[in-house]
Amino acid sequence: MTIKVGDTIPNLTLYVMGEDGGPQAILTDELFKGKRVALFGLPGAFTPTCSASHLPGYVKNADALREKGIDDIICVSVNDAFVMAAWGKEQAVGDRVRMVADGSAEFATATGLELDLGERGLGMRCQRYSMIVEDGVVRDIETEAPPTAELTGAEKMLEKIS
Repeated sequence: MTIKVGDTIPNLTLYVMGEDGGPQAILTDELFKGKRVALFGLPGAFTPTCSASHLPGYVKNADALREKGIDDIICVSVNDAFVMAAWGKEQAVGDRVRMVADGSAEFATATGLELDLGERGLGMRCQRYSMIVEDGVVRDIETEAPPTAELTGAEKMLEKIS
């Protein structure tokens, strides 16, 4: 892993679903500047652990995270904005979690959080991780190997936030 506590999130372009129904570019500076963000990354939308526990844990605990001072909760994966939007709709995330696409794995690679799952037919993905980011600076980071989502889950993040 390259990124660590104290590092600044690199300013790169990611994508969200725009109001016009198409992908909209968004800079990471815009996502993190002046905010306290719960960021979590996962290997893929619609995958078993990601759909059964990782994303649902953040949806379920969104209010509790906000009560502890989190301004935004961001889920990022190496999928396109269409897939992330469809998965968010299927998981009923509403406005509790912002679904962000890193379709070309640029963010994963720039942060050293890439995960090559080519042998399993999944290509380049991102590791399962969670971060607390304050004004663009990493204050806490956890990673764990699939298929578990315990160290990087919302419940563990809630324990860490003061």
